[in-house]
Amino acid sequence: MSTNRTTSPRPRRRARLALAAAITAAAALTAPVSQAAPATAEKPSPGAPGLGDPLFPLDGNGGYQVDRYYLDFDWQAPRTPFEATTTIKARSTQALSRFNLDFGGNTLHTVTVNGSAALASRAGDELTVTPKSPIDKGSSFTVKVTYTADPTQTRHRDDAIEDYGWIPTPDGTVVYPQPNGARLIFPADDHPSRRAPVTFRITTPGDRTAVANGKLVSRTQRPGGRVRWTYDSEQPLSTQLVQLAIGKFQLIDGEGPGGLPLRDVVPDSLVEPTAAYRGLTPDHLKWLEEKLGPYPFDRYGVLVGDTDLGVALETQTLSLVPKADLLGTQVDAERNLVHELTHQWFGDSVALKSWSDLWLSEGHARFYEREYSEQHGGGSFEAAMKTAYQAHDQWRRDYGAPAEPTEPNLFKRMRYDGSALVLYALREQVGDATFQKIERAWVSGFKGRTASTRQFVDLASKVAGQDLEGFLHPWLYGDRTPPMPGHPDWVVDPAR
Repeated sequence: MSTNRTTSPRPRRRARLALAAAITAAAALTAPVSQAAPATAEKPSPGAPGLGDPLFPLDGNGGYQVDRYYLDFDWQAPRTPFEATTTIKARSTQALSRFNLDFGGNTLHTVTVNGSAALASRAGDELTVTPKSPIDKGSSFTVKVTYTADPTQTRHRDDAIEDYGWIPTPDGTVVYPQPNGARLIFPADDHPSRRAPVTFRITTPGDRTAVANGKLVSRTQRPGGRVRWTYDSEQPLSTQLVQLAIGKFQLIDGEGPGGLPLRDVVPDSLVEPTAAYRGLTPDHLKWLEEKLGPYPFDRYGVLVGDTDLGVALETQTLSLVPKADLLGTQVDAERNLVHELTHQWFGDSVALKSWSDLWLSEGHARFYEREYSEQHGGGSFEAAMKTAYQAHDQWRRDYGAPAEPTEPNLFKRMRYDGSALVLYALREQVGDATFQKIERAWVSGFKGRTASTRQFVDLASKVAGQDLEGFLHPWLYGDRTPPMPGHPDWVVDPAR
């Protein structure tokens, strides 16, 4: 996601960390006593209601792994509720007496497990499902949830995200699932470390087009002049990276480096006004591949959002870019386009282990965005980093250190320019050639996987041939900003 916004001070974290510890302890209590015992010998117990992430303790769920989501949406008209079904294929990682799904809002109708009606109760965003019979450890099972979806349902954050969830457009909808708004769209295991492929089956009126992550598998006529659009995400993705949009769109195909299929999704009235900047995607791909290696997915494209929200989003293989970003100057447009494209490597292909690792995603996107911009008519990268350096102690106090955010301050300036500054410092410390080796090793070694800050530090040390823990830890976690290598004249303004 790209932004330049900044607000509010850093709150205390004690209650949130205590809750995370409690959830982690609860998960430990439900673990099997003996790994050597056969699956049938394990006594069924509840799956943990959350993964214990320090920022969002109840996000995600314990006791199972999702193999695939199937989303069936019978979309009707803008701002109009419609019937929806989510089917989840999963595998149990413990013997389950019950389990949870993250599901917020919407009107719940029925829940079945393996075809039999299950008991379901809701408390906040937690949907607790008790199957008719316990589920053995290692078993595959199917959950089916029917509900009425409300395509106007949003939530708000006082940081760069602003409004998220279902975002209406003049003739349809787009979705902003980051950070944990996917649960407003469908019941899910909603945490960035939890990845699964998605099949989308979206039925629309005949004059609307539906789009989603991945590949269009089929477009079939339905009774009453309606159309069903089926998409396959092709690769697993985190729930925060899901995209589906409906509207009066044109699908514009193109070709990137090496024949990579490109597909832009553009509202009819915005096709021509955005054409020039959208046409730069092959150049952006070529530039980033020279830095990072091959693009990590099977296709890419830009979804032009006909919305007033000023937030672009790196939804996997189909970046959502608000129309305003493509109707201004080329420098500004390219900054946002390159930012979201960079996320396909950082944050999408290499996913976050926890929300505290967000600096790895947003910091890299801002780093390459600014480097590209400097080389293509934008401002000085070094000057931007010097400005960020001056403000870094203040940002540390207000928003938390780069790898130690607090939940209300997750998407603040520290995770953007403040985190790009950490990467800039690393490059100054090890040299450009070694830095590029670290970057390529990261995106290739963890392609299609989740990874953490600890793993980044370890990999950087291995590639550089030196222990970088002592260098990076103060940058990532310290209360004060360390000296910038190679720039002894740079000064940090005192925090007020």
